[in-house]
Amino acid sequence: MTGLRLAAIVLAAGKGSRFGGQKLTSKWEDGLLIDGAIRAALAAPVEDVLVVTGADPKVIEAVQAHADPRLRLTYAEDHAKGMSASLKAGVAALHRGVHGAYIFLGDMPKIPHEVLPKLAEAIDNGAPAAAPVFHGRRGHPVILTSGFFGLMMDLQGDNGAGGLLNALGPQVVTIPTTDEGVVFDVDVP
Repeated sequence: MTGLRLAAIVLAAGKGSRFGGQKLTSKWEDGLLIDGAIRAALAAPVEDVLVVTGADPKVIEAVQAHADPRLRLTYAEDHAKGMSASLKAGVAALHRGVHGAYIFLGDMPKIPHEVLPKLAEAIDNGAPAAAPVFHGRRGHPVILTSGFFGLMMDLQGDNGAGGLLNALGPQVVTIPTTDEGVVFDVDVP
């Protein structure tokens, strides 16, 4: 890679209402549900991992348990407005000079770490965005270059960056994977 400065944003501010609340801090395998997303974000070639908190104050403790100096917390005051509020809080907290950011979802605990450098390589090779694909289905995390940060700040409601990626169409580099972890999320207990 040519020295791109990359960051990761982990969206962890939601209430988890379909789950019955406190979804991200519920037990999952050998820890908490959010641990898988944090481990994946830390495995990415990034210098900074921002975890966006909001509805569940226990998420802060869960993040601090990882004790990695790259981890930072940012609070989405308007987290009740939906995913766009969390995404905007994360983008606003990025350090200046970041060339791109991975977007991880806190309820996706099985992201395969081997796909992460491939996504960064796509950005390094000039793609505006990249995403893993499992059996034709776009998954997570996605990575977007800094040119999209301003557009993400205009998102509203419970919308993430998916609409921006859809508008880009074939400009989004897709990285095929046989690991369904890129599309696996937890919505109900």
